[in-house]
Amino acid sequence: MRATLHFVFGKPGAGKTRLARELAGRTPAVLFCEDEWLAALNDPITSLPAYLAASRRARAVIAPMATRILALGTSVVFDFAANTVEGRAWVRSIFEAAGADHVLHVLEVSDEECKRRVRERNATRPAGLYFGDVSDALVEAVIPHIVPPSTAEGFTVSLGSGA
Repeated sequence: MRATLHFVFGKPGAGKTRLARELAGRTPAVLFCEDEWLAALNDPITSLPAYLAASRRARAVIAPMATRILALGTSVVFDFAANTVEGRAWVRSIFEAAGADHVLHVLEVSDEECKRRVRERNATRPAGLYFGDVSDALVEAVIPHIVPPSTAEGFTVSLGSGA
């Protein structure tokens, strides 16, 4: 059986981290959580441009590791927001280079529910799910940049509600 790269599409608060952890536990797979990397390697990220810059740096380090892990036959779960065509192309480059399978998990959650969940996460700061406050304004700033996957991208898709 070939290794599989699992990755997730969803707005902030959609449940990407929860799903990624569930997938990594039952697959089994190596989990790469972008928020953990960014929290450990950067000052608090308070703007979209700062996030994008930090994310590019982390992805440059993670890509060769993930490719090698997949090539060795171990599945990988990316807890990265696969929310743009470019971001998904980056993931494709990894699973194709490794000769691995893939599944794009799509979480469909309303904007209001995502904001409610983010506010709850900010208030409760659950271990492993909280890496810094995310404001409603930041969620609203991110949402217009999110591009749902299209069938033309050719991914194997699994739909979910983020519950």
